[in-house]
Amino acid sequence: MSEMPGRALKMARLKRGWSQTEAAARLGVSQAYLAMLESGKRRLPPRLARQAMRLYGLPPTVLPPSGSVAKRTANAETLAKQLAALGYPGFAYLRLQGVPRKNPGEVLLTALAQEDLEPRVVEALPWLLLQYWELDRAWLAREAKLRDLQNRLGFVGGLARRLAERAGNEKMVRALSELEAELDRSRLAREDTLCRSSMPERERQWLREYRPREARHWNLLTDWRPEVLPYAA
Repeated sequence: MSEMPGRALKMARLKRGWSQTEAAARLGVSQAYLAMLESGKRRLPPRLARQAMRLYGLPPTVLPPSGSVAKRTANAETLAKQLAALGYPGFAYLRLQGVPRKNPGEVLLTALAQEDLEPRVVEALPWLLLQYWELDRAWLAREAKLRDLQNRLGFVGGLARRLAERAGNEKMVRALSELEAELDRSRLAREDTLCRSSMPERERQWLREYRPREARHWNLLTDWRPEVLPYAA
């Protein structure tokens, strides 16, 4: 996920019916340089990746992370605008803000890394996995583990998977189940919340007793369920 694979770049060009020379001209690079990119001999720079995404009509999953994945602070408004740029209907009113799209996996991990996050942003996170279920799950799981976010991501993945089951999308269910299984192998034993570190102790005590089975499995104090999500069918 560090760069757009050369084969994907070539397949996107061929789908458009363009020669290498024509595509290179549209991208503003030489034919020789494009040939090296498509063969995997050169990495695709972030700026060119964004340009190729627009030119070929590719999903934002092809974008390399901007480097902010490791940052643990992002306010709700920034995340809301990033979600809007990725098409989340709950923040459609923010789409005219001109915010460039980021890789959905990067936005998801950045959100999950927050200690306290507004519910309106939390409820959008399963949607990211539903909308972009073909993202690089191996990269996503690896990055989550590096930041001790596997429990939060595993729970969110479970919410998305259960919605996919309701929709009868077998490919999506299989992909999300694989993500859950990978994260479950390194599930953390310590107690956590789903981005609500400031939760009062009284509420924590109640959730320890009455939280959903899935939240208990992931050692999270939360009562999020698929049916309360605004996009649940």
